Amino acid sequence: MSNEQQSGKMWSGRFREPLDTEFEQWQRSIVFDWRLLPQEVAASKAHASALHAAGIITQSETAQIRAALDAIAADHASANGKATVREHPVAEDIHHFVELSLVERVGSLGLKLHTGRSRNEQIATDLRLYVRAQIESTIQGLAAWAAALVAQAQAAGDAVMPSYTHLQRAEPVLVAHWLLAYAEMLLRDISRLRDCAARLNYCPLGSGAVAGATLALDRTIAARELGFTAPTANSMDATSDRDFVLEYLQALSFVGLHASRFAEEITLFATAEFGFVHLPEAFSTGSSAMPQKKNPDLTELLRAKVGRIHGAAEAVTLQLKGLPLAYNKDMQETQEPAFAVEFVPQMLNLVARFTGALQFNFQRMQAAAESGYLNAMAAATYLVHKGVPFRKAHEKIGNAVRYALEKGVELGELSLEELHQFGPEFGPDFFDAVTLRATLDCHDVIGGTARNRVRQALAEAAARVAALTAPARESVHAGA
Repeated sequence: MSNEQQSGKMWSGRFREPLDTEFEQWQRSIVFDWRLLPQEVAASKAHASALHAAGIITQSETAQIRAALDAIAADHASANGKATVREHPVAEDIHHFVELSLVERVGSLGLKLHTGRSRNEQIATDLRLYVRAQIESTIQGLAAWAAALVAQAQAAGDAVMPSYTHLQRAEPVLVAHWLLAYAEMLLRDISRLRDCAARLNYCPLGSGAVAGATLALDRTIAARELGFTAPTANSMDATSDRDFVLEYLQALSFVGLHASRFAEEITLFATAEFGFVHLPEAFSTGSSAMPQKKNPDLTELLRAKVGRIHGAAEAVTLQLKGLPLAYNKDMQETQEPAFAVEFVPQMLNLVARFTGALQFNFQRMQAAAESGYLNAMAAATYLVHKGVPFRKAHEKIGNAVRYALEKGVELGELSLEELHQFGPEFGPDFFDAVTLRATLDCHDVIGGTARNRVRQALAEAAARVAALTAPARESVHAGA
């Protein structure tokens, strides 16, 4: 690196020797933190407002700086602008790039903007703005997917399928009940992300490098302009806190886990062995060797993405472990894991469209629900209503199932005389109690698969999802 380039550094005054060229390139973060330019511009404009209120720059200077920052953001909005940022020959990071670009536009006035602030508080602010915007995009994607699940549940009506435990058929449930199980997962994911957004929504600007700004800045000015709840309470914590990055990634790990579970079931249900689901061709691919194939590429990739998300969370956990207060260069390494999950909103929008395009083979699903003694629990419940203790009822029905297996028939196909060998409690009303509909409706509790309960749950889920997609909630994404 030349001495001229060294003098362009934000910290060059104390140093005599140039940086090792390879180290200089190795430690630069501009190659990945260029993504934060919109957030850096927004935070810099807010800081200019605070400097003006403190009497450090005039109203005219403030206007010049803010206009120049807007121009920098406009240039960045194009693909070429992003490439220019990444490839800048001198800028160490996004903060340095914006300062150099500002000086190019307004001369030495641009150097005034760094008065009363540090890069430590800048990156803490930029990352909060970035994560906040990503959270809202993720919530929108989750809401779209939940809406697709609810729409499919409404379309399914009273269609029935087997439920599974240990991947063995267990009891009949409504298809809508199964779909709503995933909607509940997504609503919890949204709740976690909202909690994370609320906790991170405090503004570090004015924290300085570690001990607070050396000027009497009104920190509420920048916080208000950027849509934060308030300024952060402690300068040391504010500049060294990356809890919000980790919490965001951990919340996304739940999103990935739920997406993976859904993907696994759809992948299984789309096989010829199950035949419950027809994969939409728009989201499937074929085989280069076997002409008949339709492969579930979307669900397989969806299933795999949880690894990348969980890996990002684990990386940040280990990066933060054991760091002393306050800022350490280690924290630079928390940025790339946060950027590595930028695919999540797009992934959610894709799976929402995929879910909406799924076609179910309700006839095959019902046939599977009507065979294999899935009404055995309802049969035991019938005996309980006849006064038989459940443990005894369980044993009697187990014996009846074994007998029916040997005979090759279902429980409802046994004669009353045959049933009487397992107990005198069986009556003619037994056969109505073990029909498919009766087996569903005996689960008449909150959260159960009885038809009336699922209709209520579906209406409630539809209302909750509609509230997510309604433009009622005001949101602020500076730099989004």
